[in-house]
Formats: sequence, C-alpha cells, structure tokens
Amino acid sequence: MSDDNSNSENGSSTKKNWFEKLGQLFQGEPKNREELVEVIMDASQRELIDQDTKDMIEGVLEVSELRVRDIMIPRSQMVTVEKSQPVSAFLPMIIESTHSRFPVVNEDKDHIEGILLAKDLLSYGFGLTDEAFSIDKVLRPAVVVPESKRLDKLLKEFRQQRYHMAIVVDEFGGVSGLVTIEDILELIVGDIEDEYDAEESAEIRQISTRVYAVAALTDIEDFNEFFHTDFSDEEADTVGGMVMHAFGHLPAKGEQLDINGFVFKVAHADRRRLLQLQVKIPNNQETSTSEAI
Repeated sequence: MSDDNSNSENGSSTKKNWFEKLGQLFQGEPKNREELVEVIMDASQRELIDQDTKDMIEGVLEVSELRVRDIMIPRSQMVTVEKSQPVSAFLPMIIESTHSRFPVVNEDKDHIEGILLAKDLLSYGFGLTDEAFSIDKVLRPAVVVPESKRLDKLLKEFRQQRYHMAIVVDEFGGVSGLVTIEDILELIVGDIEDEYDAEESAEIRQISTRVYAVAALTDIEDFNEFFHTDFSDEEADTVGGMVMHAFGHLPAKGEQLDINGFVFKVAHADRRRLLQLQVKIPNNQETSTSEAI
C-alpha cells in the first residue's frame, strides 16, 4: 500500500514539475533562452511533443538569433541574367537552374537592375502576346537588405510586403549575396524539396567533364563502384557521412574540401544534414559511365 502511495506521489510530483514549467512558460517565463530550451527538451523527452515539433521550435529560436549574412547565398553562387542578353541567350540557363527568380545585372553583380520572374516569360514563349520582348517591361523592383538584418525581421517583411527574394549588400554598398523566404523557412521546417530536388537526390549525375552532382545519401560502395575509387566505409556508410567526418562538423552550403584528390563541395544542406554534393574528380579519373545512376 505504501509503495503504491509512493509511486502515486512520484507520478504526481513528476506531473507537477512539468506543469509548473509549462505554467512558467505561459506566465512570461522561463526567464532566459536556456530555461526555455530546457522546457522544450523536457517536453520532447516526455513525448508531449514529437521530434519534428521540437525541431521546428528550435528552428524558430535559431531564426531569432541569426542575421542575413549567416544564411545568404554568396555572390559567387548567384545565378543572374545580364540585362543586355537576348532571351535566347539566358533562357537555357533559366531552364537548367530550375529557379523561379533571377537578379538582372548591368555590367556586373554590383549593379542590380531588378528581379526577373521566370513566369513572366511564359506569355512571350507561347505567343500569348504580340508585343516584342523587352526585359524592362517584365522587370520587378529589387529589394535590398543589409547583411546585418535579423532573419526574424526579414521574414516578417517578406510576409507583409509579399516578396520572396532580397539582394544582400555589405556595409560599403557592394552586393554580397541574396536571400529568399525559402532559405529562412528551411531553418524552421527543414529542407523544402520540390520535384527537381527529388530527381537530383536519386542519382549521380554528370554536370561537366570533371564535375558531378552526388546525393549525400549515396552509399560509399556505390560511389566507389561508379568512380573506381576505394574510399573507406568504416567511419560512415554514405558519401555525406564521409564528408561530414572529414570536415569534423556539419558544413554549410558552399564549403568544400579535398579528399584523396576529389574536391567535395556542399551544394545543398539544411541545419541537420547534407543533401547534395558537387564532386570535382581528378584529371584522367575513370568512371563507370557518364550517365546518371
């Protein structure tokens, strides 16, 4: 009887501790971020919230602390349209990139004239208008934000002003990159994949003579078979795991390193894992085939 009472008291005490913490949360407490994280961890461990919910809450907290410079697509990786180019010159690039918005530049990337939406080209491509194409007619204004802008503030502006892309400038006014609403949302909900992402993640695909797109989840065994290499799978089973082990941390998009003459560059990643890699192979490296697998 006493044991039953003891267990009952322990259960009541446990519930009380949790509800006290939950009560503190609704009363404007915890008093700092560490206490809030503790409450979230406790809720997850007690299965009051699932892992996905926990990850999203942590993502919201992360967004509130980060600046635009922390997640922007760097200038060197911006896919842009030259204003003086005819449609025939930049249309293949638009199709290949699968992006929906493109900064339009004049002379160089420090001179952004506006934003071109791929959908604005449809009426010209399908003969829905008799007007001659002029990029000035379809150009949208470019929104410019500083590198130091907080992500939560930018997300609010994205929603209120209904735009999806902003050009990022440094303290001297030079263009340092761009940021999209999707970049911010992926910090909260994880990677947002579309049909093109799914297509890319299922294959080793040749991009140019010595450059390949490789899904991070590709088995090292399959990678070795394709490229006639002998990378070890003792530390990791996948190429992404091998690259993370070599870095010693979760690398961000754009980071790269050399492993036995192969240059692995992070092409796509979220805050939890690598998704897509770009691999530059050594000169005269043999492969099984130039086709995707």
